[in-house]
Amino acid sequence: MLSTAHVTRLTLEYDGRDFAGWARQPGRRTVEDALERALATVLRRDAVGLTVAGRTDAGVHAWAQEASYEGPPAAPHRLNALLPDDVAVIDARPAPPGFSARHDATSRAYRYRVLVRRSRSAHERGRALWWPHRLDRDALDACAAALAGTHDFTAFTPTETDHVRFQREVMHASWRADGDMLQFSIEADAFMRNMNRVLVGTMLEVAGERRSVEQFTALLDGAPRDRAGVTAPPHGLYLAGVGYDGLRVLGPDGSIRWDRR
Repeated sequence: MLSTAHVTRLTLEYDGRDFAGWARQPGRRTVEDALERALATVLRRDAVGLTVAGRTDAGVHAWAQEASYEGPPAAPHRLNALLPDDVAVIDARPAPPGFSARHDATSRAYRYRVLVRRSRSAHERGRALWWPHRLDRDALDACAAALAGTHDFTAFTPTETDHVRFQREVMHASWRADGDMLQFSIEADAFMRNMNRVLVGTMLEVAGERRSVEQFTALLDGAPRDRAGVTAPPHGLYLAGVGYDGLRVLGPDGSIRWDRR
């Protein structure tokens, strides 16, 4: 039996375009399966069970996903030699006994990237949502400002769900422009399935004057799913990082604190 005194915390990144998401699925290519296979080989074990901070969906990327397992650290360069090119371990370090990448997390941060220009991009294909339509930036900012605090996000997750709690605390939400790239950053205690993508899809409808900021704000009181907007495509979404011990991932301006650990 493995000693609970040995727990390892992993930080990894991946390009989600060719993965069916994080979680292992029969006959599907997943990040969890690829990483567990590499760990089993390096650690010379039959199986290594991973706990992950946030299960990303098919097509969603990660800049700093966190996972943990029972056992000693495996050298990142040895794992990366066995992993496919679209997933890489950035760091592997000992964690306190009983540490769980999921249950000990105090926040998660995501970023959604929207390319706002008339022409499509060959370089951003599969990495950002192309948006050649009209867009009211002030409306987007107003929607983001309304997200701060604790709200009922029932309208922003599928009706068929395993969630039993729909309230989430949002610590930060903002839109920032970097040239033609518009980026939505959000940090909260936890997220529900598709929550960020429905938020973005609905906010873009507000920015396109298909609904008002007031109508968007009204959704935050537990409105049903059919009152919110479309689900934005997965390829624009990135897990930016995970906070522990109350340390935040995003700064006051929405920038990512890469040195937070």
